[in-house]
Amino acid sequence: MTSPVAVPPVPASPSSDLARAEARVKARSAELKKELGVRDLVLTQILFIVGLGWIGVAGKLGPSHIVFWLLAIALFYLPSAAVVIYLNRLMPLEGGLYQWAKLGFSEAVGFMLAWNLWLYVIVNTSEVGLQSATYLAYALGPGAAWLTKSTWFVLLATFVILVLMIVVSTVGLSVGKWVHNAGGLMMLMVFGALLILPVISLATGHLPSYHPFPTNLSAFSLYNLNILGKLGFGALGGFEYVAILAGETKAPARSIGRSVLIATPIIALMFVLGTSTVVAFIPPDDIDLVGPMAQVLRVGFGPFGIAGQLVTVAILMTLAMRLAQASVNFTGITRLPMVAAWDRLLPAWFTQLHATYHTPVNSILVVGAISLVVGLLSLVGVGQAEAFQLLNNASGTFYALGYVVMFAIPLFGLRGLSPRPPAWLRVVSLSGLLMTLLYVTLSVFPIIKVESVTTFALKISLVIVGANLVGAGIFVTARRRRLAPVWVAEA
Repeated sequence: MTSPVAVPPVPASPSSDLARAEARVKARSAELKKELGVRDLVLTQILFIVGLGWIGVAGKLGPSHIVFWLLAIALFYLPSAAVVIYLNRLMPLEGGLYQWAKLGFSEAVGFMLAWNLWLYVIVNTSEVGLQSATYLAYALGPGAAWLTKSTWFVLLATFVILVLMIVVSTVGLSVGKWVHNAGGLMMLMVFGALLILPVISLATGHLPSYHPFPTNLSAFSLYNLNILGKLGFGALGGFEYVAILAGETKAPARSIGRSVLIATPIIALMFVLGTSTVVAFIPPDDIDLVGPMAQVLRVGFGPFGIAGQLVTVAILMTLAMRLAQASVNFTGITRLPMVAAWDRLLPAWFTQLHATYHTPVNSILVVGAISLVVGLLSLVGVGQAEAFQLLNNASGTFYALGYVVMFAIPLFGLRGLSPRPPAWLRVVSLSGLLMTLLYVTLSVFPIIKVESVTTFALKISLVIVGANLVGAGIFVTARRRRLAPVWVAEA
């Protein structure tokens, strides 16, 4: 008879149940290859967190943007960094936020969190073909506008990109980390060009003035509150994502925490100074929220005669960064079915590792196939496209619900832990929780002009509630199957 996986003995203590659960997860993670170091994690976080569109959103506030960035950093960004560092040191486990929620609250909470995170990534990954066609159309000029309208091209792009992501994810982080690192480096290069632009323009007389850290204040309004919520969770969320790969990280308890400390000031400066550049060149009412980076590069470098070539290169680099971001999303989310299957909440088939690369190959194939199907639904018929767009609008809320749970863990979870989370951590957790709830509320009840605010809110709410009811049904079914008695036929 085959002996079970050995689990190290744990001394009896008020936290012994938590320690035993951690030991079981670590034992299951032993077969995974440890590929990620601090440098890889820092570049991945820069790539994953920094979104180019947010400098345009913040730019709508004009010179007062820095006040709102500082509020978002103080009320959400630093609290999220602190909570991620604390929970990762306490539970440096493959599956990250899923494990934190499971061990901090319950198996049901962990599963539903993973379900919402899974929905968020599936929707975003399925869009990658259409986004690629859009970027190529901008880069190649007016003659390539047909790319975004060609269903066959978008379908082909979606298929090819997803196949490549499946291959990279299957080969593992020995290759995948270089894709993510390259994306992070390109992000730094593009922002470098953006940040140096006002300095060059000021020195050559093409810009009359430049204030990188303006201190203007604007009157309080519901619009500004909406922007604050978006700059908090929307722009600055993402530190927890690399923790999903803790079982594939060298010394995860130390490395992930150090990477967060290094990446935090870099990302904050990129957002603040990037927005200052946008405000210096583009009036707030004229900012293009779809492509603020391309817009400001074209305007700023126009007098030097290189705007066209530079913007084309920047757009192609942005496309490469988007593909690398999609790869980060895809790689992380393929681990969640595996860790759920470790807990027998999904079939054991999901735990099967590739014989050579030791990656969850079956989980990778399933996530890739579902992403392709969702991408197809967005291209076939008006009804499906509208449904897909609605789900896309709700995807940010799916992700935010995970953050609600994460911030709630130090406040209400970890009941068996001694000592309890420190008081200062509970205070910053409350701040992060309130900022996330602000984002969720303003996402469900839009303040922009729509035909019917009530109808819009109802549709989004139904999508979110309906999707979670499906996830709850899967969980209940899995628990019943796991608890059902096993009947053995008599000889």
